Amino acid sequence: MPGSSLEEDGDLLDMAGTQGCEQLPTTPAPISLICPSCGSTHVAQVLGDNGGISYVCTACGHSWS
Repeated sequence: MPGSSLEEDGDLLDMAGTQGCEQLPTTPAPISLICPSCGSTHVAQVLGDNGGISYVCTACGHSWS
């Protein structure tokens, strides 16, 4: 009886690792936003006036989108 597709994916990853293929990380690295005004990394993501996404620096109050 054939295995599940998850088992097959795991087998393929194991095989790729043994054949010298580089494995990708399972979680992406976090990306920090930097305030263009003061250089702080204390930045919050907020909803903009028109439903878009804007950012505001919690250190100096500068906002941008």
